Amino acid sequence: MNLKFYFSLFFICFLGAFSSNAQQKNTSEGKKKIQIIQGRNFHKDEEKFPGATIFNGDKQQVQFRHEGIDVWCDIAVYYQDDNFIKASGNVYLQQGDSVKMNCDYIEYNGNTKLAIAEDNVELRNNQMKLETNKLYFNRLLQQCYYNTSGTVTDPENTLTSQSGKYFIETEKFQFNSNVHLVNKDFDLKSNELDYYERSKHAYLYGPSTITGKDYVLYCERGYYDTTVEKGYGIKNTRIDYNQRIIKGDSLYFEKKKEFAAATNNIQIIDTVNKGIVKGHYGEVWKAKDSMFVTKRAVAINLVENDSIFIHGDTLMVTGKENERILRAFRDARIYKTGMSGKCDSIHSSEITGITQLIRKIPKGTKERDFLKYNPILWNGENQLTGDSIHLISNAKTEKLDSLKVLNNAFIAEKDSLGDGYNQVKGKNLYGLFNDANQLNEVHIVQNTESIFFAYDDSEFVGIDKAICSRIEIELADNQIVSVTNFTDTESTINREEDLPVNARKLPGFYWRGDERIKTKDDIFSEEDNNIELVKIQGIDDPQAIDMEEMGRVATQPTDGTEAFPTSETNKEDESPTTPKKESSPALKPKRPLIQVDSLKLKPVLKPQTSTHP
Repeated sequence: MNLKFYFSLFFICFLGAFSSNAQQKNTSEGKKKIQIIQGRNFHKDEEKFPGATIFNGDKQQVQFRHEGIDVWCDIAVYYQDDNFIKASGNVYLQQGDSVKMNCDYIEYNGNTKLAIAEDNVELRNNQMKLETNKLYFNRLLQQCYYNTSGTVTDPENTLTSQSGKYFIETEKFQFNSNVHLVNKDFDLKSNELDYYERSKHAYLYGPSTITGKDYVLYCERGYYDTTVEKGYGIKNTRIDYNQRIIKGDSLYFEKKKEFAAATNNIQIIDTVNKGIVKGHYGEVWKAKDSMFVTKRAVAINLVENDSIFIHGDTLMVTGKENERILRAFRDARIYKTGMSGKCDSIHSSEITGITQLIRKIPKGTKERDFLKYNPILWNGENQLTGDSIHLISNAKTEKLDSLKVLNNAFIAEKDSLGDGYNQVKGKNLYGLFNDANQLNEVHIVQNTESIFFAYDDSEFVGIDKAICSRIEIELADNQIVSVTNFTDTESTINREEDLPVNARKLPGFYWRGDERIKTKDDIFSEEDNNIELVKIQGIDDPQAIDMEEMGRVATQPTDGTEAFPTSETNKEDESPTTPKKESSPALKPKRPLIQVDSLKLKPVLKPQTSTHP
């Protein structure tokens, strides 16, 4: 009994000496000493641990405290003069009410407030758990760092990376090298990623690929809300979505709305029909099987090694695969080798194979001027106009098959040797294309008239005027080679001086050569070419993002409590009450206490004063 009394008295005096020395050094150096809260069994071993006191747990673990953290362990080696401690065996660290950590071994420097945890490290903060083999914890900066690979899990996501940093106050991770985020609905891989634990928002700073159930999104700088599969990319962005590949300087995607949008230098590639739509703004709606593109918009379709270009102020594509309908609105234009056209709008259907060139007459236009607004098609040097024009393709091969010009059909061609114009008009026009996609046969029917400047071996013969019921024209290489009149033909060849200038033009003649589209670049107007692109806003710097994220969760707490618990890190150790050690079932099961004889401490005996790696 007396022995126990003397032992208790010695223990009280020993701890008092620690406390007295700590107070003296705190005053002289301005540093608070590590406090031993629980440690009845202790001894010294100057040979192995010079200058240290070794604490060994018995029925209770060793416990020490320092400015807001408490640590429990089986064995602690305390260098009081250096304010440095090593702890081993069932180590548990707790900071405030939220940050908790398990590991097999830890070193802590009370002067630098740097902790190094090793072996089976598990850090928890609210619903987040970080597992790694070695973790650096800088309490001054409230940051943790690892570079031996780590795994972070929360209720929604699991993230792994080769290295990472955790910012406790903002609950933010910075992951580097081989970052992999796994969600039940998608998979994300990146070289560099910032992840906010509260909002589940990911900011991508390197080549990143997000693979969902029905989409693949790639970007090299972007943002993604992992809770609702919504985000955007602003560098080398691409998304494979709804049998289309969408590219652009900036790309936005929202899974719930089944919606994607792209801005500036966009391309939307139809992977089924091999068509491409370009422009500077576009939207894709999966549920509606539709998309539209504007701002220098052009649709490109490959047909028999030749491309057809369709342009409009706005392009819209609707319908399922092989049933697509393309619409071009306002100042629509079409171009392919040897052929081009212009009209108010274009309607093209894969089902029927018909591409319609449609007119729109402005309000207030006089009837005599209606023809000026008719759709126009150039085939070689020939100008074709009518109230509406249909280009008909084979629905299977997509090759051009035939042509229809309905109502007020008119063909005009400038005389190659003079100043006049060859002209043919009728009610309707029907044409056929050959295997080379060239117009080689034309039939004009009903109330047909013609004017041709006739030559004999380049010698002018006269002006041939004819009226008949039908005219057939043969073409080769887009040039007229023969004209045949059928049924009730009235034809006269007039000398030039016998035919007044006004009689050399058929009713409805209107030459529009200055509107001719000669190259694929001509489909764009001057306004299109001078369009001013939207300035793409970059992702804010990390500090600005931190403030935004903290503000977001502060105003919208997820659990009805404080968005960010008050940090206990800088609170003074005034209360003598020992913090309650968490006994959550989520903690690792406690192993038997390690005995001092089996202690395998790290070879470094002196305190480490290096800063965060």
